[in-house]
Amino acid sequence: MADASDTVEVTREAIVAGLRSVGLSAGDGAMVHSSLKSFGRVRPSDAGPGGAAGAAMTVIEALMEVITPAGTLLLPSFNHGKVYGPDGAGWFDPAETPTTNGIIPETFRRLDGVRRSIHPTHAFAAWGAKAAEYTQGHHRTLTCGADSPLGRLWRDGGYGLLLGVGYGANTFHHVVETTTGAPCLGRRTVALPMRLGRRIVEGRTWSWRDGGCPITDATRYADVIAARGLQRETTIGACRAILFRLQDAWEVIAELLRDGLGDLPPCARCPVRPRVTERTVESDWDEKRGCLKPDSPAWGY
Repeated sequence: MADASDTVEVTREAIVAGLRSVGLSAGDGAMVHSSLKSFGRVRPSDAGPGGAAGAAMTVIEALMEVITPAGTLLLPSFNHGKVYGPDGAGWFDPAETPTTNGIIPETFRRLDGVRRSIHPTHAFAAWGAKAAEYTQGHHRTLTCGADSPLGRLWRDGGYGLLLGVGYGANTFHHVVETTTGAPCLGRRTVALPMRLGRRIVEGRTWSWRDGGCPITDATRYADVIAARGLQRETTIGACRAILFRLQDAWEVIAELLRDGLGDLPPCARCPVRPRVTERTVESDWDEKRGCLKPDSPAWGY
């Protein structure tokens, strides 16, 4: 027997209505994590190529219609280091490197008018009024710091929108970790090549932790956000949509990292530290001044 989610076609109009009902409106800024499959059968956009990419375009068009050009859409455009693996190109190219975040972000980042930040592992793609502002200078700041694209959206009062995915996909908890000084993430301590036109330059990213965070990686904070009434939910087709203010999430996650949760220790007492690999280098980040050191290679591009 066919699943009901496969037999009901989800239209752009239905997605627009759902996004508005969950609280998204014109002029808003939102970081969107998504699963196309979660909607069920989405009617492909007339502007798309058909198939999954056409269906992804329908979701993107709905988001753009609701946000309007006065707002800003931010989507993950990460490769999570895949390009540096055995089958990778060996460098990140902002114009060509595909995302590993699914068909909606991959379709989005290819569109005219979408800007992509320069970062070897965690580039963001943005569209709308503040797309240029949010994506510029990412190569000269912390991966998910206050001046990263997502950090800037947070400081502007933006939202997080989860479409068919849970808080495990919520990149924003890494902004909280970074801005509260979590000792398990290295600050610009991994050097990786990037291709910018005909140039190969040195990019920097974080050293990932050598172990999991029981509060953020395990999304223990999600139940707290829900219990405090800090999220709104609706269903679009078969997709569960969750909208929350980034500032609300910051306050909850920062509290749990500071104080711990149940038998989980606070961040300051956790023994997990950044992993060390053959790509680990001395940080080019001045911790006291909160900026790049004068000799950082990132000043050259």
